Amino acid sequence: MEILTLVALFATGFYILKSREQRMRIALLASHLGRYQIERLMESLTSGYMRCLGEDDAERRQQIWHLLDATEEKLSAQFDSFAAEFSRMPEPATRVSKLPVAIPLFTQFFPGSTFDVRQALLIHARGVAGVMRNEAGRTPKSKAFTMSAELFLMQHTCHWYCRSKTVASARMIGQHQTQYLQALGAVSPETRSAYCALIGRPQ
Repeated sequence: MEILTLVALFATGFYILKSREQRMRIALLASHLGRYQIERLMESLTSGYMRCLGEDDAERRQQIWHLLDATEEKLSAQFDSFAAEFSRMPEPATRVSKLPVAIPLFTQFFPGSTFDVRQALLIHARGVAGVMRNEAGRTPKSKAFTMSAELFLMQHTCHWYCRSKTVASARMIGQHQTQYLQALGAVSPETRSAYCALIGRPQ
């Protein structure tokens, strides 16, 4: 009976610590993201891509692509500002566990098994900007596909920071019907290389 009581107390303490840590991370990220329209612009872009790809009239499709170019530029500029702003946060608050599940205080005791979300956000900002400028000369359809992957992976990083890798991957499937490895494989080579080096994952 005493063992069961100790297990129950441990489980309760674990849950309380984990919930408090996650609430702090969510509040911190939201306090910075709240100054921008990044989420709204992402939704506008992804829905615009789907609408454009389903448009049969070539002239109308070209008009939509042109409008989406402007949205991409605005989103990239806002995310650049957000990433630069968040990069000024103190390092202890920006460590992310590489484990698939959240363990409270893990980042404090095992910093070698973490990565810095500030660096990840800067990688995502460069990736979005590179695709927006179309440095690789992609077709509009290919550009939309790569940009979507860049945005999904960036969103995954934010959810990973706030919750855990497992939760972030589940949300990506639920929101975008996309697997984590699918998004990682579809981003630009530059983003994938820098991202994998940061999280310690072989390409």
